[in-house]
Amino acid sequence: MNDRRGYLLSKANELPYSPGVYIIRDKNEKIIYIGKSKALKNRVCQYFGEGNGHNIKTAKMVSNAYDFDYIVCATEMEALTLENQLIKLHTPKYNILLKDDKTYPYIRLSLNEDYPSLSVCRHRKNDRAKYYGPYSGTSRINSVIRTLQKVFLLAHCNHSFPRDIGKVRPCLYYRMGQCMGPCTGGVTSEQYKKSFSVVDKILRGSFSDVEKELEAQMLSASENLQFEEAAVIRDRISALKVLWEKQKVEVSPKLDADVISLYQNDKCSAISLLKVRCGCIYDSRNYIFSSDEIIDEDTFPSFVINIYSSGDDIGKNILSNVPMSDGDKILLGDYFCEKFGTKITVSVPQRGDGRALCDMAYENARQKAGDYIKNAEKDNAVLIKLASMLRLEVLPENIEAYDISNFGNDNITGGMITVTNGKFNKSKYRIFNIDSEYGQDDYGAMRKTLSRRLSHISRVSDGISELPDLWLIDGGKNHVAVAKEVLAEYGCDIPVFGMVKDDFHKTRALCTENEEISIAREQSVFMLIYRIQEEVHRFSVSKMSRAKSKSISTSALTEIEGVGKAKAATLLKHFKTLQRLKEAEVCDIEKVAGFSKALAQKTYDFLHSETNSNGDGSKL
Repeated sequence: MNDRRGYLLSKANELPYSPGVYIIRDKNEKIIYIGKSKALKNRVCQYFGEGNGHNIKTAKMVSNAYDFDYIVCATEMEALTLENQLIKLHTPKYNILLKDDKTYPYIRLSLNEDYPSLSVCRHRKNDRAKYYGPYSGTSRINSVIRTLQKVFLLAHCNHSFPRDIGKVRPCLYYRMGQCMGPCTGGVTSEQYKKSFSVVDKILRGSFSDVEKELEAQMLSASENLQFEEAAVIRDRISALKVLWEKQKVEVSPKLDADVISLYQNDKCSAISLLKVRCGCIYDSRNYIFSSDEIIDEDTFPSFVINIYSSGDDIGKNILSNVPMSDGDKILLGDYFCEKFGTKITVSVPQRGDGRALCDMAYENARQKAGDYIKNAEKDNAVLIKLASMLRLEVLPENIEAYDISNFGNDNITGGMITVTNGKFNKSKYRIFNIDSEYGQDDYGAMRKTLSRRLSHISRVSDGISELPDLWLIDGGKNHVAVAKEVLAEYGCDIPVFGMVKDDFHKTRALCTENEEISIAREQSVFMLIYRIQEEVHRFSVSKMSRAKSKSISTSALTEIEGVGKAKAATLLKHFKTLQRLKEAEVCDIEKVAGFSKALAQKTYDFLHSETNSNGDGSKL
C-alpha cells in the first residue's frame, strides 16, 4: 500500500460510526466524489483498505483520492438529504448526475386560476399549479394537449381570462366548434373549471374512472332523448381511448408503480425508468452515465431521490432490480412519505409481474447502453482522425469553438461552445458581452473574448475552469495569431486552428498561422467541423439578436415622458418580454418600482397608441 493510501486508511479509522456524508478530493483539492453512510468509519475504510475488490470505476476514483472531509449527521435520512444537496452543488466527477433532466417537458395545469390553462414547460415552479410528467419528449406531450383541447373544447390560444373576455375576437377554433369560447363571456369560471377537473384525472392516469363517468353521462343523455349530446360524449370517449391506447402498454391489472432497472458494463451504465399507472406503461425515460460515474447499491438510493427531487410524479410502488438492504428500502420509503405525504413502498421483486417489469426495464437499459457505446465509438473514431490530421499530441476530447457577432458598433458578443467527446455540451456554452469600444474590430473583440475566457481558469466551481484540448476559431490566419498571443499572455498552451470559410460562407478548411489543412476528403471530420462552425455561429448570433432586441425595446420606451433608460430596463425586467408588457393593465404596470399611477397610465397609452400597437413600427 502506498504512503498516501496508508494515510487515508489511518484517517478513515479515526472516523465515528455515526451517519454522515464523506467528501473525497484529489491532489488539487477538487471534490471528485461525495457519498453518504449510516456508519462513516465502515464505509470510508472500505475504499482505502487492501483487497476490497473494487470495480474499475471505484478503483479509478480511489487512485485519484488525495484527501477527504466528512460531515456527521444526526440520522441516515439527514445524511441522504445532505448528500443529494452537495452533489447538485459540486457536481463531482465520479458521482452520477442527472445532466439531462432539465430537457424533459412537463404539462402544467393552472387549476388554481379562475380560468385554468394547459401549457408545456421545462421547469416546475412553486406556483400552486399542477405539473404532470416529465414526459419523454415534446411531440408526445403536444399530442396529449391537442387531444385534450379538442375533446373538452378548451381554449387553444394564449389569452388570459377573465382579463381578455370581450377584448378579443373569437378565433377559428370557436367557429369550428372546437373551443367553448371563454373569450366570449358565455362560459362561467365554474363551467370551465369542471372540464379541467376531468383533464386532471386523465393526466393522473385515472382514465378508467373518467371513462365510467362519461359513459354514465352518455347513457343519461340518451334516456332523456338528448341524442346529439350523447353522440358528442360518445366521440369524446372514442378520442380519449385512442389517446390512452397510444401512450400505454398493458402489463398488470391495477398496478401503480415506477420501475427502475440498472444495466452496466466497463464502458458505461444505463438506467431505464418505466412509469406504470392503472396497470399500463404510459411513459419511459432513460439515463446514460459515463465509465467514470460510480453507481452501485450504495449510490442507487441517492440517484432515485434525484429523479424525484423536482417533485416528479411518483407511483405508489418503486420496483427495482438493484439489490438494496432493508434499511435502504425503509429509508427511501420514509423519505418519499415525508416529501409526497403518501405511503410509497420500495421493493426488489424476485418473481411475478414485478420481476417481469424489472426485466423489461433492464433490457431497455441494455439496449440504450449499446446504442450509447456504438455512437461513442463512432465519435471517438472521428476525433482520432481529427487528431491525426492536425498532428495533435492528445485526443481532443474537449473542444472549444469561438465566434464574434455584432450589430453595427453595438451589441458585440463573443460566443463560446464546447464539444465533449464529439457531442455539443450546452451546459458549458458561454457568451461574453464585449464593450462597444471595439466596434467593427473583429480581432480586438476576439482578443477580449479569449482573455475573458482564460480568466476563468482559477475559478474552480464555475464549470469552465479546466482548459480544453483544442481551440477552434471562426476565422483565418490572423484570428489564429490573435489567439496565440492571448495564450502566451496567460502562459497557456492549447492547440489553435482557424475554421476557414469559402466565398459562399461555408466551411472549407482548418488553418494555422502559416498553412491551410484541407478536410474535404475526410467526410466525417468535415461534417464535425461544419457542425461546430454552424453551431457556434448560431449561438453567438442568437445571443446578439436578443441583446439587440432588448436594446431597441428599451430605447423605444424612453420616448415615454418620465421614463429613462433605467426605468425602461426595470419595466422590461419585470415583464420579461415586450409582448407581456403590452398585455398588462395599468394596475399591473403600477406595481413596478418607480411607476406612479399617472406614469403607468402614460406607459399604457403609449403602448396602445396606433403608432405602437402592432409591434412592427419604427418605435416598437
